[in-house]
Amino acid sequence: MTVVTRIKLSVMMFLEFFIWGAWFVTLGTFLPQNLNASGFEVANVFSTQSWGAIIAPFIIGLIADRYFNAERILGGLHLLGAILMFQMYKSDSVGQFYPYVFVYMIAYMPTLALVNSVSFRQLANPEKSFSGIRVWGTVGWILAGLTISSLGWDAEGGIKDGLLRNTFLMASMASLALGLFSFILPKTPPIGKGSRQKRSLSEVLGLDAIKLLGNRNYLVFFVASVLICIPLAFYYQNANLFLSETGLPNPTGKMAIGQVSEAFFLLILPFLFVRIGFKNTIMLGMLAWAIRYLLFAYGNAGELAYMLIIGIALHGICYDFFFVSGQIYTDAKAGEKYKSSAQGLITLATYGVGQLIGFWVAGFISEYYRENPTIDPFWQNIWLVPAGIAAVVLFLFAVFFKEEKAPVTG
Repeated sequence: MTVVTRIKLSVMMFLEFFIWGAWFVTLGTFLPQNLNASGFEVANVFSTQSWGAIIAPFIIGLIADRYFNAERILGGLHLLGAILMFQMYKSDSVGQFYPYVFVYMIAYMPTLALVNSVSFRQLANPEKSFSGIRVWGTVGWILAGLTISSLGWDAEGGIKDGLLRNTFLMASMASLALGLFSFILPKTPPIGKGSRQKRSLSEVLGLDAIKLLGNRNYLVFFVASVLICIPLAFYYQNANLFLSETGLPNPTGKMAIGQVSEAFFLLILPFLFVRIGFKNTIMLGMLAWAIRYLLFAYGNAGELAYMLIIGIALHGICYDFFFVSGQIYTDAKAGEKYKSSAQGLITLATYGVGQLIGFWVAGFISEYYRENPTIDPFWQNIWLVPAGIAAVVLFLFAVFFKEEKAPVTG
């Protein structure tokens, strides 16, 4: 791979995640504070991510993989995304905002797979080289958060003045840039073009790997993966609003600590996975979810601000130790024949079904406590719910999952 190609792929990955981090982190604050959205309306908007994840395999597997170059459809989707994001910027109500964000998520979620596809096809040894490309996505997400905080858009005064609306304009401009830039990326034609071997609908959706659920251990892991997405949804939906209302300075910039943590723990995960095994690694991830929300429940922006910072920093353990370890475990259990289908199945279950349930549970809980102001303190009660859910999932996983000395590979 040439230096020019590496730079192009790095820029692509940077913009891909800069776009997401530029608006999604502060969405939970923008909706209730600037569009007067209720808890259920906030959940409805966040659920568009899950619908996008559910619909994405159809776009990638049934269209992009068969008929179009990956870099071209990537460019087209981001150009469409730029238009939709600009319409979100101009929206003055949840009713006006929702159709645009719904279509946007259907357009954006497939691009997460497309940038990987473009990258993998250019790398001679993806296992060794991809992390060096992917890390620029984390840098993009972090820089987006730091930009929002440095400009004061997420400060108390900025929120009251409606400055968070500018996040959508920033994301629109970045999406336009990536849309145009995509057309000079290395050509990535469909693998199956001109070939008789085309993936079936069941393979695209991961249904070919459904037989893995016949294995008790994998079934326990699969169910745990869906359930742990409920606490995950609480974080995405409520964390920025919580930190803002609590009075923590530069909340969006501080939330970028979570991405720094994610990058760090991703590096040590392979070592830990070998030393303590899959079960213990997964359980550490679940335990981190419970501890994080307890820290949020009892911390504050004053003398206990360190509890909030630690809670944010635990993101690396929460995410990497469960979801990345789970992807490794799934790959090992599936064997060569069902690797792609198995990853599709677990992605559909977590980012699709699991988070869809999670966003609605988080919305219901938020709406319940807001409608009952006598139940105090509000945020402490909110965070104790996902802490309890994570603890229950941890207990059930510890009881029913039997440690395997070596992953089953076929």
